[in-house]
Amino acid sequence: MNGPHQLLRTSLTALLALTMTAHAQKPGGRPNGPPPGAKELLAALNDPMKSTDAKAMSQLVFRMWGRQALMKGKAGARVEETTAAWAVISPDPARVVDGRGALIGQMKPIGQEGLQALALELPNFHEFEYRVEAGGLTLLAGTTRIEYYPPPPEWKADPSLPQGRLEKFEWKDSKVFPNTARNIVVYIPAQYDPAKPASLMVWQDGSRHADPAGAMRATVVMDHLVARGDMPVTIGVFIDPGRTTKQKPEDSKAGNRSFEYDSLGDAYVRFVLNEILPEVKQRYSLTWSDKPEDHAIAGGSSGGICAFNAAWERPDQFGKVLCWVGSFVNLRGGHVFPAIIRETERKPLRVYLLDGSNDLDNPYGNWPIANKNIAASLKYMGYDYRFDFGECFHGSKGMSASLPEALKWLWRK
Repeated sequence: MNGPHQLLRTSLTALLALTMTAHAQKPGGRPNGPPPGAKELLAALNDPMKSTDAKAMSQLVFRMWGRQALMKGKAGARVEETTAAWAVISPDPARVVDGRGALIGQMKPIGQEGLQALALELPNFHEFEYRVEAGGLTLLAGTTRIEYYPPPPEWKADPSLPQGRLEKFEWKDSKVFPNTARNIVVYIPAQYDPAKPASLMVWQDGSRHADPAGAMRATVVMDHLVARGDMPVTIGVFIDPGRTTKQKPEDSKAGNRSFEYDSLGDAYVRFVLNEILPEVKQRYSLTWSDKPEDHAIAGGSSGGICAFNAAWERPDQFGKVLCWVGSFVNLRGGHVFPAIIRETERKPLRVYLLDGSNDLDNPYGNWPIANKNIAASLKYMGYDYRFDFGECFHGSKGMSASLPEALKWLWRK
């Protein structure tokens, strides 16, 4: 068979040969070190010396996306900070266009074998659909989001500071939410003294926020803030939403999450107060203050409205709320909160809110408007609150960057 298909097959064979060196650096064919990122590719493509070295460039691209993904046409966009990158194998010149067909960039050929790549800086807080086109065909399509915040200094563990310890257990015995299982992570600061009752902070979607190598790194930030006195000695209880009996522990989406988090009423806070916190106390022989002003509860998205609702139902137990991109929309009735706040005698709550102009807008509601309405109602009723509104998308990137300042504000005297 002749023509473009034969050429492509020949190109693949040649490219595989070019990358053998890169994949033979360690036993098992794995290259040394982490794969390159979009910024490294951009620098290489813009370097007159490196960009003309077909072998080195091919190795870089194959390490970045993986040989199989490129050969199968499944190498989607890579994003690093505000740099985006694409790569394909095609005998025809390829280009990247947005969802409306406007040119984003022409891909640069690497050698003579059909491998092509593009890397470029894009505006921050920018989301767009893209297509990679060549020879009149769409080779790849997807959505790319640019959302970058410089990580705060407290995001990195400091070996010179006292390090809290993490404990973990699974809870399967819920009476409030029967037939569920969930992981619980408990953060115990190094400064904890049983003779001095600590403060307490409960986190929804807990495991991923407690992870010292995760996106939020709440426990690392707490190490910093406790050490310098910007928050009290605080035990963190990080609670995952419930998995159903049919789910495995590694399933990324807990089946009971929306029911637990988005529902109004006191079921969730009863679950926390009557099941999880007593178990944590007993299991690790912990003590903490019984004053609500020494208790905070936190969460984002559905976990955010969950945290607010828990404190709203039991302000005698939780006096502080940390809420980001809160789902105060009509998932399970949460859109009524702005009116309820205005119609109810002010409660002894301190509330931190964070949202952004790129948050969700869908049939359930508009998240930026919903959070603005919550903030307006808190202001109207004279609450101690803070609302940081920027350009963040739905997720935890904005909160991760703001967490040290938010916790410092929340726990101020």
